[in-house]
Amino acid sequence: MSALYRQLPAIDRLLKTEFGTQLLATFGHIATVNMMRIQLEKAREQIKQHQQLPDYCQTEQSFLQHIQQQLQQQRQVNIQPVHNLTGTVLHTNLGRAIWSEAAQQAAVNAMRQNVALEFDLQQGKRGHRDQAISELIARLTGAEAACVVNNNAAAVLLMLATFAQGKEVIISRGELIEIGGAFRIPDIMAQAGCKLVEVGTTNRTHLRDYAQAINENTALLLKVHSSNYQIVGFTTSVSEEELVQLGKEKGIPVITDLGSGALIDFREYGLPYEPQVQQKVAAGVDLISFSGDKLLGGPQAGIIVGKQEWIDQLQRHPLKRVLRCDKVILSGLEATLRLYLEPENLAQSLPTLNALTADLTQLTENAQQLQQALQQKLAERFEIAINNSDAQIGSGSQPTAKIPSIAVTLQPKSTKSEDLYQLVTQLKTLSQPIIGRIEADKLWLDLRSVADIEALLTTVNEL
Repeated sequence: MSALYRQLPAIDRLLKTEFGTQLLATFGHIATVNMMRIQLEKAREQIKQHQQLPDYCQTEQSFLQHIQQQLQQQRQVNIQPVHNLTGTVLHTNLGRAIWSEAAQQAAVNAMRQNVALEFDLQQGKRGHRDQAISELIARLTGAEAACVVNNNAAAVLLMLATFAQGKEVIISRGELIEIGGAFRIPDIMAQAGCKLVEVGTTNRTHLRDYAQAINENTALLLKVHSSNYQIVGFTTSVSEEELVQLGKEKGIPVITDLGSGALIDFREYGLPYEPQVQQKVAAGVDLISFSGDKLLGGPQAGIIVGKQEWIDQLQRHPLKRVLRCDKVILSGLEATLRLYLEPENLAQSLPTLNALTADLTQLTENAQQLQQALQQKLAERFEIAINNSDAQIGSGSQPTAKIPSIAVTLQPKSTKSEDLYQLVTQLKTLSQPIIGRIEADKLWLDLRSVADIEALLTTVNEL
């Protein structure tokens, strides 16, 4: 063991070599020396446990090459791009909506330059960071004003904390939702300091249930869109229009958590129906919250729209500053919303809508290209075929609705079940990992959720 320890290279000598000098010039003295110390300590541990040198310590050259690789890896961002072939277009675990070119450019401009974030150029004095968004939302939805926070959960929290702290909020038992990440409406209410009052049953809630629960301590009537599940069969629910009428009679505001945030009628594109923000505004709901990175197709944000007097109170609440968005998100969101001013071009300019509306002919052509590329690499081990598939919107939007799609499937020729999982692992180690889904003992690579087919084919060549 002593002899093995003596074979470990000396840092001072390594730094004086030509390769070492290049590392210093590229990565700096501190990072290079620290990495050398870390790798030498790992080598000592291997000698101690296994009485052998690691492969990278066999020569000074191999050690320096290993250090270079480790330093390059250290520079890599862990949140790396992946190819989404799951068939779920808005995949929460894969970042949901892809930003449009316009949103990307707006965000880059905000990163590179100072922007008029809270400065009114016309008045020459301080403005409000939500002003541009508020004016756009008003134009698109008919609402009087808008408020923007970092996600829809934050939007719900802010509304409840502002208007119902220490008071009661009435909600149907069938709308006490839980979404990904253990976000539960009852927990949000507790954090906001208000009391949950459940009415009705899981499958049936009537207007009289709300009316009977109202008392002098009632602050809000809350409606939650059950976007990530459906209750079917013997059901009854109360519409926003009915709640608004009851609220007016009793002097109690109505708020709605709409979730996905559709600003267009998706049925016009052959897609499942999703409630629109404009409909809730027209129904007279006082405040409506929704997400920016789901069906809206923009960056992660929580948007609240409604009457000016209610929005003003939200803007003044201390939580608003805690939950507000930065210049990059607001720039990307504004650029996304501006695309909706040209609805005829939306399917081309908005990546989410483009993916959801891609025709099967184009998807089949893409699948054929992918099949050919995979056959060149994997035909000996797998049966590679093109099949019809069922894609979905994702992120809690229309969970039971399926969108026709096309997928390339890979089925092992051997009877070894581990072959499929080895392939899945192999695809994840590529420079841009490929993520599919396993179903019926096959790996399905669904083309509807792919962002860039050319980039995907380039990645497949690495196999």
